[in-house]
Amino acid sequence: MNKTLYVLHEGKPVETAIRRYRLEDAEGLIEAQRLSFPPPYPQELLWTRPQLAEHVRRFPEGALCAEVGGVIVGSMTGMRLHAASGEHRSWAEATGDGSLSTHEPDGETLYVVDICVVPEYRKSGIGRWLMQTMCETVVHIGLERLLGGGRLPGYHRHAAEMSAEAYVDAVLRGELQDPVMSFLLRCGRTPAGVAANYLDDEESCGYAAMMEWRNPFYSRR
Repeated sequence: MNKTLYVLHEGKPVETAIRRYRLEDAEGLIEAQRLSFPPPYPQELLWTRPQLAEHVRRFPEGALCAEVGGVIVGSMTGMRLHAASGEHRSWAEATGDGSLSTHEPDGETLYVVDICVVPEYRKSGIGRWLMQTMCETVVHIGLERLLGGGRLPGYHRHAAEMSAEAYVDAVLRGELQDPVMSFLLRCGRTPAGVAANYLDDEESCGYAAMMEWRNPFYSRR
């Protein structure tokens, strides 16, 4: 998979490539994550070269990156799982601590392990193009849905007064804004529940909104 498109960066069209990443991209992928997830995000959760090697080996179709001028400015990683509706595992449990050791080659769900875009290129549309490309992968392979947990970085400001479920509902009603959940909604993802103890993330108080996109062409055989 390799596509070339234009995104608007600082008001100007910029040629961007979205392609599968390879192990030789590891340094650029790790730097993109470092820029995308500064503290208090747990720095031990940033990708390592051995993890990226496993991503490429186990499910190369789910290893995507966005590149501008030879520099990686975003990435997205996915894997396949059998995941029943209403079943919410922690990120570590679902992904094998990011190693993709839990990848199930015949899984009907494409599980989003991670997505990031460096701050300089946010609001350019790169994140949405990565998400759309992963949805295209769901259709191409013939899977049922795309699913992943979206951290709730705005929740810590409201945790004393409302549950995580109430926070998600308030975002859906337009009463609150959450940068991650609002982005996922713009990408066509819809809520499929709330997971507790999903990620050791202070801003989210450990919660995540499980967000899915269902393949409209899926036919159970």
